[in-house]
Amino acid sequence: MALTAPIIGGKGTVPLPDSVFAVEVAPGLLHEVAKAEAAGRRQGTHATKTRAMVKGGRAKPFRQKGTGRARQGTTRAAQFTGGGIVFGPQPRSYAVKVNKKAYKKARCMGFSQHAGAGTIGVFEADQFSAPKTKDALRLVEGWSDASLVVVVGSEEEAAALSFRNIPRSSVLTPVEVGLTDLLWARRLLVSKQALAEIVQSLESAPTKDEVTA
Repeated sequence: MALTAPIIGGKGTVPLPDSVFAVEVAPGLLHEVAKAEAAGRRQGTHATKTRAMVKGGRAKPFRQKGTGRARQGTTRAAQFTGGGIVFGPQPRSYAVKVNKKAYKKARCMGFSQHAGAGTIGVFEADQFSAPKTKDALRLVEGWSDASLVVVVGSEEEAAALSFRNIPRSSVLTPVEVGLTDLLWARRLLVSKQALAEIVQSLESAPTKDEVTA
């Protein structure tokens, strides 16, 4: 039986291709890609000062011999208060590389979960001639109690602005939709143009190059 999605705010259904919306779910792959996406979002800007970066401490704190204490060369050493940090965190990238074919398959699994659960709907973005949150709320009536991801085309700005003020919702373009967005969403609303872009991008033949998730 072919999968379909209802047209929200209208009549009829839209067919969903099996190559994108009927992919068998592999929990292990979903976990791997979700972790890679989360790691890629980390800024990695944490930093601590080493003893070379801390100001002061040029002169020896006390003479070399005769004090009965251990010899010290600077108060900026790690054992002194205000000294540098040994092996502290430095700026780095947490990005994890995921095979492009695996990443595409994981996204298809995310869409397939929504198609199988009946939590995906399609709408006409042309009905939003101007940004109006009231029209968007009327369209998703009954869906506002759950986390909602709205996918619109890159040129459908009026629809995007209409949905962005709805609580617990996220408005994305087809390129921006990641696996974690699909797993977070309890409802998925896609414009017809965005649906075509998603199917075109996920049905295209993957290359052997690796990309950062």
